Formats: sequence, structure tokens, C-alpha cells
Amino acid sequence: MNILEFAINMEKEGETFYRSLAKGNNDNALVTVFLALAEDEKHHARIVTEFLKDDRIVLPNGDLPKSSGVFKEHFVNDIKQMPEQLDAYREALKKEQESIALYKKLMEDAKNLIEKNMFGYLIEQEESHFSTIENIIFHLEKAESWVESAEFGVREDY
Repeated sequence: MNILEFAINMEKEGETFYRSLAKGNNDNALVTVFLALAEDEKHHARIVTEFLKDDRIVLPNGDLPKSSGVFKEHFVNDIKQMPEQLDAYREALKKEQESIALYKKLMEDAKNLIEKNMFGYLIEQEESHFSTIENIIFHLEKAESWVESAEFGVREDY
């Protein structure tokens, strides 16, 4: 399996991961965010697949496993029956961090400019997901921790 086939499998695992989070949050607004992230991962896999189909590109096979393992561990919360929104977002953020780190490593190991460019693209996409989720977490934490009276005090804008 070459590294682009590995990336396709990883994106498919990401789609499955986000769809499972969406299914577990079908009764709240998280479902929309997780379904959008799943569609992004599906789109990334499609792009890399089309890129790989180009007959002019010859990529060497490597000794990469079929699965990255990043998205294999599904979110389990032993303390709560249903995870809170912040818990689900934090788990998604962790998975995005792991994806970025893995793609950076694969980009360093890439043997040609074509592979490096594709991993650069995937890193940008995953960093965009990371930023989106990080912003959601920031706003949810702000709402949870803000105890100051709206009538008094100086508050930070957000």
C-alpha cells in the first residue's frame, strides 16, 4: 500500500468516526457539525482517490498498514451515560491533532513533490477542522464558565 492509499483509508476512517459521533448526538445540534465534518472527510478521500487514479502518477508501495489507528478508538465515557457536547468536541479535537501529526510525518517521508503537495493539502484541511472545533470549544467553555454579572465588570469580547 502506498502512502496515498493509506491517506484514503485514514480519511474514510475519519468519515466513519464523525458519522458515529453524529449518530450518538442525533437529538442535539452536534449532529450537524459532525455530519459536516464527515462529509469533509469523504470529500478528502474522493480527492486523493481521483489524484491517485491519474495514470501519469506512479507511487511506490510502502510497508504502511491499512489503518492509521487514529480514528479506531471510538469515544467512550465511563463516567457519564451520554457524553456532554464539550466531551465530544474535545475527542474530535484530539483526533484532528493526531491526524495532523500523522500527515506531517507522512509528508516528511514522502518521496516526491506530488506526495508532499497532497499531504500539504490534507494537513491544511485537517488544520481547518482543528480550528473550527477549537473555536466551538472556546465558545462553549466561555458560556459554561462565565459567571460574572452582565451588569458589572469588564468582560472580554468574544
